[in-house]
Amino acid sequence: MPLKLAVCLLFILNILILSGCQNSTTPASKNGQPIELTLWHGINPPPNRDVFKTLTDKFNKTHPNIQIKPVYIGQPDQQLPKILTAIVGNAPPDLLWNAATSSGKLAELNAIKPLENWLDKSPLKAEIYPALFESMELGGHTWSVPLATNNVAIFYRPSLFAAAGIKKVPQNWAQLKQVARSLTRDTNGDGRTDQHGIVLPLGKGEWTVFTWLPFMFSAGGELKGETPQSPVPQIDNPGSRAALELWSDLLKEGSGILSAPERGYELDNFIAGKVAMQITGPWTLAQLQQSAIDYGVMPLPILKRPAAVVGGENLFLMKTSPERERAALVFLEYVLGEEFQTAWALGTGYLPINLKSRQSKAYQSFVEKNPVLQVFLEQMNSARARPIISGYSRLSENLGRAIEATILGRNPQDALKESQERLTLTLDITTAKEK
Repeated sequence: MPLKLAVCLLFILNILILSGCQNSTTPASKNGQPIELTLWHGINPPPNRDVFKTLTDKFNKTHPNIQIKPVYIGQPDQQLPKILTAIVGNAPPDLLWNAATSSGKLAELNAIKPLENWLDKSPLKAEIYPALFESMELGGHTWSVPLATNNVAIFYRPSLFAAAGIKKVPQNWAQLKQVARSLTRDTNGDGRTDQHGIVLPLGKGEWTVFTWLPFMFSAGGELKGETPQSPVPQIDNPGSRAALELWSDLLKEGSGILSAPERGYELDNFIAGKVAMQITGPWTLAQLQQSAIDYGVMPLPILKRPAAVVGGENLFLMKTSPERERAALVFLEYVLGEEFQTAWALGTGYLPINLKSRQSKAYQSFVEKNPVLQVFLEQMNSARARPIISGYSRLSENLGRAIEATILGRNPQDALKESQERLTLTLDITTAKEK
């Protein structure tokens, strides 16, 4: 099945890439030479980079006056120093691939161009999945457009569920804890637990925050400041306490184990059958298919409301020159369009951000062959963006500290209180300096 699916995907992807596309009006080349635009990115794993290069090569062939040069500059957490150095040195790339949460900092640095005037005139705006606009906008401006999107759910091993006598996947937090307990077993009779119910990410990095936030939202938590006069994000809220207590309980009961530090996205223990459930996203499908194990996907269990967090990266238009900026907008039109989005989704497992792409025959056929994708598509109906604020890095850092402290044994209330005080102090100092 995985081999047939791979061959099918390759065939469909080649058809999409080799098919003709509608040519946009392109800026005239200068002195007969094409305008070469640099795009910095951190696309991973490498096969996804290959898909992106194939698609940019297609654009370059159909737009001879504009040539896109993708440059891999490391993972998102490694990019910021390079980006800041380039901005200060007045040598930025033309386009930047990064998390939407970078919008606030980049706008604060006056490094990116607002896109609303261009996007409002484009028919493509109506084709963007509605849940994504929250991640594109800040302060009345549109600062980025999505390259692709995703969210996380819980992958599980049906064979391990069956061996434990579990017939239904958990739908709420109480059921999640019960199922995790039932899946925690000594399978070889040596008196030691060798299979756990779920693996949770150890660390305070963005991956931990990203996978934990849906639980906070499901518990009714909100991060926004209570009033415009009190804009400091509220890390310490009832939803946060409930979500931390859930993760803490799973570990205390012995049904959850921790990943290696800052490696919560690795699937080794899940594939080996040492854990029965793992929080991750659709980008893992290729690896799981290659492993030839059994797997299924369940929506994130609910406490008060369904919740998911928008993942994926956006593209930013950096401030350069009017000529280069106009050329870059042509590429952004291509990325938002149905053709690119369908080919990217088929090649990588990401969800298409274009509604026409999502409804296309090629993508619907892909979903039929990979029905687990339907879980992620349906969760987009309740997906939320992470806060688009200039201080997001400080917010994420302090959320991460509270999560890490809790899963290492600290009382959730104390961990949240300390992180809230640290965040408030940090943001107050920053605000005072800006004044």
